[in-house]
Amino acid sequence: MKYVIGIDLGTSAVKVLLVNQQGVVCSEVSKSYPLIQEKSGYSEQNPEEWVEKTVLALKELVDSFKGPVENIEGISFSGQMHGLVLLDENHVVLRNAILWNDVRTTKQCHEIYQRVGEKQLVEVAKNPALEGFTLPKILWVKENEPTNYEKAAIFLLPKDYLRFRLTGKMHSEYSDAAGTLLLNVSKKQWSSEICEAVGVKFQLCPPLVESHEFVGNILAEISEKTGLAENTKVFAGGADNACGAIGSGILEDGKTLCSIGTSGVVLSYEESKDREFEGKVHYFNHGKENAFYTMGVTLAAGYSLSWFKDTFTNNEDFTSMLQGIEDVPVGANGLLFTPYLAGERTPHADSLIRGSFIGMDASHQKIDFVRAVIEGITFSLNQSIEIFRKSGKHIDTIVSIGGGAKNDTWLQIQADIFNAKIQKLSSEQGPGIGAAMLAAYGCGWYSSLSECASEFSQVVKTYEPIESNVEKYKELYSLYKRVYKQTAELTKSLSAFRK
Repeated sequence: MKYVIGIDLGTSAVKVLLVNQQGVVCSEVSKSYPLIQEKSGYSEQNPEEWVEKTVLALKELVDSFKGPVENIEGISFSGQMHGLVLLDENHVVLRNAILWNDVRTTKQCHEIYQRVGEKQLVEVAKNPALEGFTLPKILWVKENEPTNYEKAAIFLLPKDYLRFRLTGKMHSEYSDAAGTLLLNVSKKQWSSEICEAVGVKFQLCPPLVESHEFVGNILAEISEKTGLAENTKVFAGGADNACGAIGSGILEDGKTLCSIGTSGVVLSYEESKDREFEGKVHYFNHGKENAFYTMGVTLAAGYSLSWFKDTFTNNEDFTSMLQGIEDVPVGANGLLFTPYLAGERTPHADSLIRGSFIGMDASHQKIDFVRAVIEGITFSLNQSIEIFRKSGKHIDTIVSIGGGAKNDTWLQIQADIFNAKIQKLSSEQGPGIGAAMLAAYGCGWYSSLSECASEFSQVVKTYEPIESNVEKYKELYSLYKRVYKQTAELTKSLSAFRK
């Protein structure tokens, strides 16, 4: 039996999966690492933590592996998007990585619009200038840490830096590069025009390869530390959302994905490089060659539920906290929640908006709040689905993965709010499985990613919308959409009182 490894470099932990030729996850190891948040709105990590924890996870995985290590043929990656890792000419990291959820760069976003033009940016990069993207971070370093910028010889995205440390080879690939604002998404090449307009050195941009492309073997020192064979093949991998799409079989027109992790995304497959969404949703290169996907983002999806658990429960786990939500009626007994704990992305590109509970009274119990949080997260994701539908996309079936797919009631809530069939998959690994599939495809096990997907992930349950709930949720959703407009100025004014 042959095996591949999928490495998913997340925001809070790296997860390493050992997967066999039937798509069965035979072993899984996860290692966490901390965020560095020195100021409000800052979010950084030490890239060395990614390398150290990945090597430890690989060693633990290999130590428990019963067969010859030569049977582990390939490795590929999924990674958190947008993060900035700057290296000098000796390939030494110059500063901590600035992550996707860092929002210090509002000023730089305005500068990008001024220098490039909003219309031109969306035409070339297919996305608006938002604080989470990579280019604003580069401009922030240039303005605030000029010495680091002058020393910089190349930038890498998080999983690309990890792959460099395992192989000694330096690349990016299209699905992750599409989240930098420096890629011409349609032409699949770095945009010299954008670099010139904003004053960024073009030579900072790394060489580009396809997600399934072989980029080298692991280094001898990594082989020694992990126990992997030196001839283990390494493939480029993809952005976490692209890999989540691959792992969920979102590989042809009409396929849509809802993924609820720390953030939440609704992602829909696109064959065309020319569809226009006017920057209302993201438009990225897929991990599948010559394909694309559109995506809406809720910044604090699963994070909203984690925040509630950590703040208002006494060390409860998620299973016990959600127990009883099926008994709370639609609308959480008149309680609405907006999940703007870290600002919002879609449809409101607003880093200053903050969340709220609306309609609280003395009769509400903790379980009402839990149901309201879950409904609020799902309403927010529905705003992306609404944009897709208004653009002419037909969405009647959605694959759901991540934290939102672990609870039957939440899956039914998704079916009712989205007014679509919700499919639950046999594998809940999402991006990690997608990374393993890229390695399997790269190793030549399958003739296409679609063939690989049919083997690696199957639908195990379908949730149909309940018409009476659909109608109630339509009414509640219209109320939900009014909350942003009526609280935006209030929450911005309150920001003056935050630490």
